[in-house]
Amino acid sequence: MRAVVKRRTSTLFLLIGICLAALLAPGLRPSVATPVLLVVNQRDRNVSIIDPIAAREIATVPEGETMGHGHEIAVSPDGRTAYLPIYSDVGLGQPGIDGHEMLVIDIRARKVTGRVEFNHPVRPHCPVYDRVSGLLYVTTELDNSVAIVDPRSLKVVGTIPTGQPQSHMLTISHDGRRGYTSNASPSTVSVLDMSTRKVEAIIPDTGQAQRVAISNDDTMVFVPDQTKPRLAIIDTSTNKIKTWLALPSPGYATTPTLDGRWLLVALKTANKLAVVDLETQQVVRTIDVPAGPQEIVMRPDGKVAYVSCIRVDKVVVVDLATWTVQAIVTAGNGADGVAWVP
Repeated sequence: MRAVVKRRTSTLFLLIGICLAALLAPGLRPSVATPVLLVVNQRDRNVSIIDPIAAREIATVPEGETMGHGHEIAVSPDGRTAYLPIYSDVGLGQPGIDGHEMLVIDIRARKVTGRVEFNHPVRPHCPVYDRVSGLLYVTTELDNSVAIVDPRSLKVVGTIPTGQPQSHMLTISHDGRRGYTSNASPSTVSVLDMSTRKVEAIIPDTGQAQRVAISNDDTMVFVPDQTKPRLAIIDTSTNKIKTWLALPSPGYATTPTLDGRWLLVALKTANKLAVVDLETQQVVRTIDVPAGPQEIVMRPDGKVAYVSCIRVDKVVVVDLATWTVQAIVTAGNGADGVAWVP
């Protein structure tokens, strides 16, 4: 009897060992993975995959043969897929190639596995994955619109006109009901009804902005003026500018902290990160960062912010408890759009 039990126990341990070996073999590893950070490198025409714990680049995903290069990136809620619109070979408003596609990246496989075709030149730029509707929204600048993409079929299933040229960036309310585009050349913000797919309002005189962000409670929209040291705060209940917030120098990107208390503002020409107290609506401190702070993304626990610095190809890790730079990570040439992968 003891011999039988011993043989069964040995067999059980052997089977467990075989299963573990199979799971840990390349391509069959468990689905639970370490979070990573994605950084779009404009001039290298690739995407860096960064280990946020080790603070180093661990891989790159080349864009391949495309017309132009990507600037911004979005990630699916399950962390498996990234979406990279191919904008142009130049910056906003400059003559050059007009992109017409969006790449689909398998993050685990570290390669491009699909494409979304817009079928004509549109300069697609800012992708936003709406968790409420399960749809992907992408600014299509040359069409003065936002394209609606089904991430399952990878097809364009609709459009929302913005009523303005150069609709470059997009933010969406957390309930998925309203969208806000920054329209660079006319210095306006379009307010979009995402369900009826119509323009609800156009807010004038918001300053020459590229970026736009929304507060955690959806009551305020933030629009930095690139030409003056000020930031427009829009009241979403009235769709009007509530106040202008003074900055030490012209702002570029903004992101609220997860507790809703602070607003981080990239001061691109001053090489600083400004911290705004949203209760007093005043800048309370600045943090020195490398040249050209471009985009800001929060870690899901709210303790750290990552800031891409396009002029020096770096990503800065900022500790939000001490307001200090914790690490500086080397990315690729022209580090721009940043996304957290859960």
